[in-house]
Formats: sequence, structure tokens, C-alpha cells
Amino acid sequence: MKVLVVGNGGREHALVWKIKQSSLVKEVYCASGNAGIGKIAKRVNISPTDIYNLVRFAKENKIDLTVVGPEQPLSEGIVDRFNEEGLKIFGHQKSAAILEASKVFAKNLMKKYDIPTAKFESFEKEEDAIKFIKEVGAPIVIKADGLAAGKGVVVAKTEEEAVRAVKDMFAGKFGPASKRVVIEEFLEGEEASYICFVKDDKLVPMPASQDHKRAYDNDEGPNTGGMGAYSPCSLITPEMEKEIQERIMYPILKAMINEGRSMCGFLYAGLMIGPKGINVLEFNVRMGDPETQPIMRRLQSDLVEHILEILEGNIENVKPKWNPDYAIGVVMASKGYPYAYEKGKVITGIEEAEKDQDVVVFHAGTEEVDGKIITNGGRVLTVTATGEDIFKAREKVYSAIEKIHFEGAFYRKDIGFREVNRKK
Repeated sequence: MKVLVVGNGGREHALVWKIKQSSLVKEVYCASGNAGIGKIAKRVNISPTDIYNLVRFAKENKIDLTVVGPEQPLSEGIVDRFNEEGLKIFGHQKSAAILEASKVFAKNLMKKYDIPTAKFESFEKEEDAIKFIKEVGAPIVIKADGLAAGKGVVVAKTEEEAVRAVKDMFAGKFGPASKRVVIEEFLEGEEASYICFVKDDKLVPMPASQDHKRAYDNDEGPNTGGMGAYSPCSLITPEMEKEIQERIMYPILKAMINEGRSMCGFLYAGLMIGPKGINVLEFNVRMGDPETQPIMRRLQSDLVEHILEILEGNIENVKPKWNPDYAIGVVMASKGYPYAYEKGKVITGIEEAEKDQDVVVFHAGTEEVDGKIITNGGRVLTVTATGEDIFKAREKVYSAIEKIHFEGAFYRKDIGFREVNRKK
């Protein structure tokens, strides 16, 4: 088989890495990939959102399966176009991708179908949003309605911070994504990521994981696309997992069917677990980044086989095998991220880090120039390691990171700290 992966980041590198291991696969292509992906797959110089040329490439090169990594092409209808051309593709149609593309849609749907989530209001006018903030006070959460690369959420600790966030959003900080904003109650607790393969009203879960959204140690600093993740996450007990499936995952699949928007692809629920029980923070219509990296490190069975079974309507045959070990991924980012940052810094030490057989370095914002790997994004690398417990996995990942260098590199030193505290 020939497989095309769409996307450029760490998530896509992890997917390419796993797909490459399939006995069914002869060649892997990636549009448009990064320097790390280029070492194990053929890069295609087509943007992930250039649907017309992706369709043309898939037809001309007789691609047997396309797997979509990021949300943007899904929300722009890549799956619909590939289906129209009779091309096999794994991901949600545009009608279902709205579950991530519009927070207003998602929140209203959860309200309608009684799926637990924070209380909220949505606003199209700045003055109405500010009036509401002054009435309810802080802490409070401000969200851009549309896609903002994981950065369109502000957890405001004060009224002033909340008002500033609203003003920024209505002033166009996230472009069209913040024409509408959602303001919701702040929920106490701990976050977890629950990701499944889904088709219509059926699902196959992946092991729970936990992302670290804040830029700096101790969960301080601005929200980012994610600074690291680990799996499994013992916060999610078997009883809790049953509740997540019964109260959240199956109901959202049925709700989407009722709305004429049935799903087929990956479904991600970002959950808050705390004094108010289990609540949905957000749904994503794709794998998380950086959660994909540790999850793919733990998947022992054939990802391509699983995807083909789902596309053929046999999701009940999908029985993934998981390595019981812990996997952890730590993001190395460019100085300044998630705000302005410089590119073009030379990266060294990746090969040295990967001499440990339990370490795999996934590239995100990288490019190759004159035989050198250079930085080309905010999140540059996700360094992953596996170990029989969270302590060994952490020890290995941070030992590997010490071998990798680029000017201005920064990373959180405490990824997995909650799991460590639980396991002490």
C-alpha cells in the first residue's frame, strides 16, 4: 500500500513513524511534513489545506489510504472531496468537523443532549461579553469560537485579565476564529485527554493521557498547543472510564448522528475531573498533539490495519494492543513561544539522544537546510521515552533532552508531575 499523511507537526511524525511499521505499507508520503518526517517518508510540497492539489497528488500517485493529522483540512472538507473522487481517507467529514471548528456549536450541542460541560454563554459583541464578565466575576474562561491552533483559550484569574482577553479577541487576535467568543465558568480539577477511534455510534478507546497546556513549570504562563504529555494516566480509573464512555463519548456520537453529522475518525475529549465530576472542556476531531506521540509509542498493533477495518465498517474487529509501559513526551520549544519566536536555529544532538533504544525524537517545527536540521516553528521537537514506570520514563526523557541543543530552546522540567505525585 501507499499511504499519504497530511500535516507538518509532531503528531504527524508520530503517525508516519507508526504507519511505516505496518506490514501492509510499502511507501509513506507526507504533505508537507518536516525534517524528521523527511528521514522516514517522502515529503510532498503541498500545504495540508491545499485540498485540490492533495486530491490530484493522491490520484496521480495511486495513494491507497490518506490519514489526516490536523483539524484545519478536516474543517475545510478534505474528506468530502476525497470521498467524491473515490479515494480512501481516514478523518471526519466537514459536517462533523464543526464539533471542533466551532466551540459555540459544541457547547450548544452538549447542552441540548445533556453532556456534562461547564456553564457558558456565547457573545458576538464585545460590550455584551464585558458586561457579562462584570456580572459574574473571575476566575473565568474566555474562548475564541473557531480554530486557533490550540491557543484560543484564556483562563482569566481576574476581571481585568478577562476583559483584556475579550478585547483582544474582538480586535482580531485570532482572525475570523474570534468573531464570536464563548465565556464559561472556571472548573477546578485536573485535566485528562481521552481519545478514541470512532465510527457512527461505535468507539474503540485508546489509553488515557494527560497534556500540559501551560508554557512553564507548575502550570504557569500562557496557554500553548501543549508542552508535553504522558500515557497511561492513572487519574482515569476503570470506573471513571466507564462513566466517560456512558455519559460523554457514546452520547456525543449519538447526538452527532441525530444532527445528521455522523463521525468517522479520531475523536478527542479534553476532560476536567474535579469537585463537579467529569466535564468536557472541548472535543477535537483528531488526535491530540502532544498526546499522539506517547500514545503511538505504546501502540503495539498495526495502526493501518485498524484504520482499514474502521473504513470498511468493521470497527468491532479493532482490538489494539498496548505496551503496559509508560510513555512520556516533552516538547522543546523556541524562545518566545507561544508568542513571537525566531526560526533558523541549528539543532544538534538528536542522534546522540536516540542512542537509547527507549528514546524516539519526533520533529514538529523543523526544516533541513544544507544538511543541517534547523528550527522552523514554535514547538520544535517532542522528545519521547518509555519506561516501566513514570519515574524511569521521566528519567530517560530528561536525560535525552540534555543531549539536544538549539539556541533559545526551552522546555518544561515537570512533565508528568501529577502522575509522579500519585505514584509516590
